[in-house]
Amino acid sequence: MTFIRFALTLLPARAAAGCLAAVLGAGAGQAAELAVVPVQAAAPSARAAYDGVVEALRQTVIAAQVSAAVVELKVKAGDRVTAGQVLMRLDARAADQAAAASDAQVRAARAAQDVAAKEFARQQQLAADQFISAAALDRAEAEFKAAQAQAAAQMAQAGAARTTTGFFVVRAPYAGIVSDVPVTLGDMALPGRPLLTLYDPAALRVTAAVPQSVAGALGDTKGVRAEIPGLSASAREQVPQRVQVLPSADASTHTVTLRADLAAGLSGVMPGQFARLWLPAVGGTLAASPWVPLSAVVRRVEMTGLYVLDGTGRPLLRQVRLGRSDGERVEILSGLAAGERVDSDAQAATRVSAAAAK
Repeated sequence: MTFIRFALTLLPARAAAGCLAAVLGAGAGQAAELAVVPVQAAAPSARAAYDGVVEALRQTVIAAQVSAAVVELKVKAGDRVTAGQVLMRLDARAADQAAAASDAQVRAARAAQDVAAKEFARQQQLAADQFISAAALDRAEAEFKAAQAQAAAQMAQAGAARTTTGFFVVRAPYAGIVSDVPVTLGDMALPGRPLLTLYDPAALRVTAAVPQSVAGALGDTKGVRAEIPGLSASAREQVPQRVQVLPSADASTHTVTLRADLAAGLSGVMPGQFARLWLPAVGGTLAASPWVPLSAVVRRVEMTGLYVLDGTGRPLLRQVRLGRSDGERVEILSGLAAGERVDSDAQAATRVSAAAAK
């Protein structure tokens, strides 16, 4: 890829003079030069890329089950936790007192049950000796069964009270990483209010929306690859452990969801991270995509673009969609055609464009 130098004298005389004065601060006769490179296309590709996102197979939003204040917070975002580990505690004083009262009621019911059992045994002995009527024996039996039922009811209430006290201690359902803790000490937890978010880093996948025509002609999924641009060059492209095409389509976009499970133990991968799925091209090879130097890419808050030269040689900012990176160059998936010229020095082109606009 060769670099072509051209002078700003290609611009109209007044615009060129203004650009030279604003950019270089030199005299009217000094020429400002931009590093211009022709867009080149690589060999035609047999794969197509589809933008996706990294998801966790197990991601849980742990919510409160009771109303209470947060009195202890043991973890923060980014912490690794084990299954059953205590994450936070809520104020359980009222629940503990209710559980203690239920335990006392159980003891009272059991005492009443013991008295009723002894009375029923005595009445049975008297009935055997024909000292009491059958009606008296029936009453004693009924009182004993009622005491039994009352004791069972009190035990069930005590069990429910003890279960409720467990809601005030929040534990990790599985080993994972805490990704978000939206509460602080003293906050009021309400039923259904999220307390923290936890995910399992050992089970991640890449999910992408793929056109129905592509998914229908995919056939063998062995050629599917997952790319995570945030990783190093050696680990950026991954072979999925399993590829799944969901049996439903989006009626508005006519796409289906494709899921590719990643291998366990990948470092630097997290839910929400940008990723791509590379699929074998349907019907053969794809048209070649243009490649440009990384230094030509302009990154701003709401867009990614390039300074493309128009017919008069002026650099104009154009939004593009980036693809793969290979060393010091990057693939342009859309917004640029082979044969066009771009400025490889984005900063210099920005200054020239701003000066020309004055």
